[in-house]
Amino acid sequence: MKKALILSAALLMGPAALFAQKNVEFSVPYEFQPPHYVCYRAPQAVVIDGNIDTPEWADVPWTSDFVDIQGKNRPVTPRHRCRAKLMWDDRNLYIAAEMIEPHLWATLTERESVIFQDNDFEVFLDVTGSTHHYMEFEVNALGTEWDLMLTRPYRDGGAPLNAWNMNGMRSAVKLYGTLNDPSDTDDKWTFEMAIPLSTLLEVQYGKREIEDGEQWRLNFSRVQWQLDVKDGRYAKKPQTPEDNWVWAPSGKISIHEPEYWGFLQFSDITAGKGTAPFVWNPNEEVKWVLRQLYFRQREFRGANGRWAATPEELKASEIRVKGLAFAPTVHAAGDAYRIVAPGFDGTSWYIDNEGYVGQGR
Repeated sequence: MKKALILSAALLMGPAALFAQKNVEFSVPYEFQPPHYVCYRAPQAVVIDGNIDTPEWADVPWTSDFVDIQGKNRPVTPRHRCRAKLMWDDRNLYIAAEMIEPHLWATLTERESVIFQDNDFEVFLDVTGSTHHYMEFEVNALGTEWDLMLTRPYRDGGAPLNAWNMNGMRSAVKLYGTLNDPSDTDDKWTFEMAIPLSTLLEVQYGKREIEDGEQWRLNFSRVQWQLDVKDGRYAKKPQTPEDNWVWAPSGKISIHEPEYWGFLQFSDITAGKGTAPFVWNPNEEVKWVLRQLYFRQREFRGANGRWAATPEELKASEIRVKGLAFAPTVHAAGDAYRIVAPGFDGTSWYIDNEGYVGQGR
């Protein structure tokens, strides 16, 4: 009976599926250990001027220091410290960052330039946790901005929507040193921004307010180039790649891996007035194991020219979820598939061929 079902699925997917299946030794993905951050309410009004050494930020906790984007695959400490902090109120999400920097340098002045060609600071927000329709923001030490939305990661054919803007967003930088002057040693630069919640919640289809305990996916990146001094000016060292320092590493030089981003949890507690524990949602484990099957589908198709039609072809029995009998179902037809699995608390979760992960069947 099972062979007949596989044959039927193969017929639906075309003649290529009828040839002998190649055995695939599936690779092991980078470890899933995303950091987390509890975001407290702003204690008072926030002035966006780039200065974060102010009373409203004083009791707001920092993230952990950024690490190399390759994480444990390249266990080196970034040359210069970078960290961030967040808070919120009924109108905005506020983000601040501190970048230790002995050589303040920036060249790009036109908005929507490819800012990471300079040293920059970047923010990534996945409000839905689906890995689709996530937001990106970049800024350099001149305060030049680039904001855009990604329909989905580039690996899945995602398109960058440069015409999309973070409506109402405000940002500013403050320099502790002299910009583009190699004759001295600088200290750092700081960054501050406010993003209206109404803009961020547009992808939530009708949602208007943040709930206590709500969680989003978040990452930060700092792109850093090594510099020489030529004729009294900074210049990039030739044939030297940039460094990528992030809050949540992905195990490789690719920031567009939203499943590895950290978790941002909102709290109704005012910063400095108490603390709230981060609460792990066990269904994130279900989403992660579905993502592992998505990785395997890509490898399976690369070897066999089609999507796997059964959990057995993906060796799904090798994958475990602590405290749950993981029992995925694969629905494949033509150039598409959906993998569905029961989650905790009576939920059901799925992932599809475009990498979208969500609740439902």
